[in-house]
Formats: sequence, structure tokens, C-alpha cells
Amino acid sequence: MSAPPSDKGEIVTDKAQLIDYLAAGCKPAEAWRIGTEHEKFAFTVDDNRPLPYFGARGIAAIFEGLERFGWKPIREGENAIAMTMEDCNISLEPGGQFELSGAPLKDIHQTCSEVHTHLAQVKDVAEPLGIAMMGLGFNPKWRHEDIPMMPKGRYEIMSAYMPKVGTMGLEMMFRTCTVQVNLDFSSEADMVKKFRVGLALQPLATAFFANSPFTEGKPNGFMSYRSHIWTDTDNDRCGILPFVFEDGMGFERYVDHVLDVPMYFVHRKGRYVDASGQSFRDFLAGRLPALPGELPTTSDWADHLSTLFPEVRLKRFLEMRGADGGPWRGLCALPALWVGLLYDQVALDAAWDLVKDWTDEEHRALRAEVPVKALRTRFRGRELRELAGEVLEIAEEGLRRRKRLGSSGQDEREFLELLETRVESGKCPSDYLLEDFEGPWQGDIDRIFAECAY
Repeated sequence: MSAPPSDKGEIVTDKAQLIDYLAAGCKPAEAWRIGTEHEKFAFTVDDNRPLPYFGARGIAAIFEGLERFGWKPIREGENAIAMTMEDCNISLEPGGQFELSGAPLKDIHQTCSEVHTHLAQVKDVAEPLGIAMMGLGFNPKWRHEDIPMMPKGRYEIMSAYMPKVGTMGLEMMFRTCTVQVNLDFSSEADMVKKFRVGLALQPLATAFFANSPFTEGKPNGFMSYRSHIWTDTDNDRCGILPFVFEDGMGFERYVDHVLDVPMYFVHRKGRYVDASGQSFRDFLAGRLPALPGELPTTSDWADHLSTLFPEVRLKRFLEMRGADGGPWRGLCALPALWVGLLYDQVALDAAWDLVKDWTDEEHRALRAEVPVKALRTRFRGRELRELAGEVLEIAEEGLRRRKRLGSSGQDEREFLELLETRVESGKCPSDYLLEDFEGPWQGDIDRIFAECAY
């Protein structure tokens, strides 16, 4: 969630406090939870245009409508730029991408119920306004110049900074949507193992959920253009983090990495102070040019952690960030995949055995090729879909051992059925979209809006 952060927090005077901040995320297995975040594109159904913030058919109108379900606005100045209810939040990405940051839940059955309730509420509000939402990884028609920027101070700073550090940062900000899963760890060693497995297999998640084959109305040559965009967004804060696989990886090593990533901003007294390109190490020493003489707080550290965009991100939990936005069923399949792999020790060990001898060159090759070929990527002499089948079996067994039953009496493996069909066919969502584009849509990209609407 990128709502305005708190200015509160303990004053930070040395690096040890930053390490302790991350280590405080350790919790026993019985306290582990599942957090799912998913973004979607909102558009007006008569012309398929992205929404402005203001107006009768704008984001603010949707926020206002959601208040009847108990959502409370979070404001930046006069504008509601997020909503909150209990442990859930709704927030906005720069181009109005509408995001649910779900509550920390005990099982995937609860996750699916949360997703269903959210989409039903949004549809109830949006439909009378002539608005709909859809799940894709990349806006299939509009340029980023055509998309209104949401009135959030951090986005003004980021949009000015992005072109200085990469060629596709603005595309990421305004035209992408993702689904991510947030998971817990019990100890530093558990965090490291989950981090390594998550990073190694993140290209597999990208392949399973690749759903962004169009740019400005035409095929772009990628299965996941969203994933490709991250390869030249800002290399200081993105990527596969080779150091995670090296000896000595732990909370301190990650803190050292984060300290070397240039800052974006500091939040003070309800406004964002531009600190783009400046050093958190200088901040820690009271020498930040944007706020000379001031020391950071733990809230500043939490903000800075949230401005890194690797394939797996460490906060007080681990975020799996490799998947494109997609249809409703995929919103449940992604957490099922990662929970099956990472929340059962036998499965986690098996997944690590599968990837532990992969070289840095192989990690990089997968990261580069999967956005183009998805499950048809060649890896170690075979198609990635064969490896995907092995990984899926590990995840299924992990979920079987968890024995978390839903109201139907089925366990969480039911949410992996969608991925089983993708392994069998070797096709990701983009394959089917491209077939429709060349076939029944007859090259008309506007058909995708109605076809992919929730």
C-alpha cells in the first residue's frame, strides 16, 4: 500500500536498529499468515479510457461509493487517495491502478473469499457509473501520456526521477498491474531459504501468470511485457539480487543493500520531501541534504524499504512480486503456489534441492527469456513447463500436508487446478489472448476490455 506514511517512529541512530527492524518480523509457524495484493485497471465502458481522479466517473467517485460498505478514506491533503477497513487497504498506483492490499489471513480459502467480496463491492459501485475493471499485466491500448496521474505527492517525485535512471520507469508506474503474495518467516535462516527459493522460482511464477502481450493495440512480442519493463526501470532497486545466494546472506546483508539504494522521498508533516538520489547512509549520519541535521525514524526506514522493487522484497515479511495481474481465479492460484512451496518444511526443502545448484548465469538467463517465451522457455535442455510440473507437484504436496479445508471440504490444492491446466497445455494467459486477437477479435484490441473485465 502506498498511502501516506506515518511521521512517527523511533529515532534511528545506528544500523543495528535497521537490522532489528527486519528481524522483528520473525514469528512462529502458527502465527504465519498470507497477504495477497492485486492491482487492476479501471476504465469507462463506453470508450475504454483510463479513469481520471476527479469527476462523476473518476477514482474519487469510486472511493466515495465504497464508504457504504464500511471503507474509510485516507487523505493526502483534501483528496482521498486510499481506503482502509480493519486489516485491509485499497490504494492507488500512479495511473489509477486500483489495488487491494488484503488482510493477513490463515489460508487460501479466506483469501478467495476476500477477493470475491472486494470485486463484488467494486463492481456494485462502478457499474452504475459506467466503469469496469480488468486484470492484465500491462495496459493494452493507452500510452502513459494518455493516463491521468493520481494526486499523490510521492508520484510527482518518482515520475521526475524515473527517466534519469532507466528507460521504462514511467511505463511501470502508469501502465502495469501485478499480483503479489506476502509471506512470513520464523527465523533469519528460514527467511534466507525462502528468499532464495522465491528468487530462483520467480521466473516460473512470471511464466505461469504471463498476461501482458499487447502494447498500444498490437502484439508486443512478449508474453509478460510487464516483467520485461522491470529490466530497465531502475537497476539500483530492481533485479534478481545475486548476493542473496551468497554466503553471509541475512538481515544485515540486506540492510547494507538497502542503504546503498538511492532514496526517493521523506514524509514530513503531511507532505513528501524530495530526496531523490540521496543516501540513507547520509540520513543515518544526519547529513541528508533534503533534511540537514535530522535523523531518520523507523517509519522513514519502512518507507525506504517500500521503494525497492526486486523480484522478491524483504520487509518484515517476504513479498513474491513476479506475476502479472490477471483473472479472478489467478488471484487465488498465486498464493496457493507460494504457500504450498514455502509454508511446509518438506516442500521448502524439496524446492531448495531443485534450485540450489543453479548458477548466476542461469538465473539471469531465465529472467531475460521468460518474459518472451513463458512456459516454452528452454532451461537445462527442456521446456520450463516440465520444471513447472515438478514445482507444482511439490506445492500440491505442501498444501496437502497443511490440511486447511474450506467450506466444500476440499483443501487448498483446489486453487492449483488452474496451474495444472497451464502445465498440461504449455500455455499462459497471453497465449489465449493472442489467439483471440488474431481470431475472433480480428485485430480489434478494444475487445479485450469487455472480455477481461471482472
